[in-house]
Amino acid sequence: PTALPTVQEPMLLVAVTEFVANSAAFTYFTAGALRRNISSNMLPQRFPLQLKTKNIGLFSPQLQERYPDQPMELHLSARQQPLLSCHPDALHGAIFGSAEAFVVLPNATRVPAFLLNIDANVTGKPTITGNRLRGTVSLTGPLCQPCARLRGLPVLQVRRLETLLKFGLWLFGVPWANSECCPYPVP
Repeated sequence: PTALPTVQEPMLLVAVTEFVANSAAFTYFTAGALRRNISSNMLPQRFPLQLKTKNIGLFSPQLQERYPDQPMELHLSARQQPLLSCHPDALHGAIFGSAEAFVVLPNATRVPAFLLNIDANVTGKPTITGNRLRGTVSLTGPLCQPCARLRGLPVLQVRRLETLLKFGLWLFGVPWANSECCPYPVP
C-alpha cells in the first residue's frame, strides 16, 4: 500500500444528512418552535401589504366594512414538520404552514379574520467562490388555500393574495434568506 499524498491547500468538508436535518425539523415542530406572530409594527414601511384592515380589505371587502382601518396580527405556524431532501447539487425543502389573521380591536381583543394554508418548496444551493462559502435560496411555488370561513367573513380572493404573497416573498423573504447565507471564509 502506498501513502496518500498530503494536500497543502485548505479544504472544507460539510456533511449533512437528511436524517439529521429532518430529525431537527421534527424536534422543532414537536416543541412548538416553528411559530411566529407578526404585528403591523413589525413589517418594514415599504412592505407592499401592511397589516391593516383597509389593506386586507382588497381581498375581503367585508373585513374593511366591519372593522374600518383596524390593525391586524398574523399568526404563522407549521402545520406539519418541514421536510428536507439532500441532492448532489442542492438541498430541497418543503414547508407546510398556516397563516391565521386577527383584527386587533381598540380594547386589544383579537377577532379571527381568516385562515390560509401556505405550502412552499425552497431550494438552497451552496457555492464556493474563491475562499468563501456562500449559499443561495430560491422559492418555488408557494400555494395558498383558504381553510375555512371564520366569524362569518367570506372566503378571501386567494389568487390575488397569493400573487401578492409571492411578490412579498420575492422582494423581502428571499433576499433576507440570502443575506443570512452571507459569505463565510473557508479555512
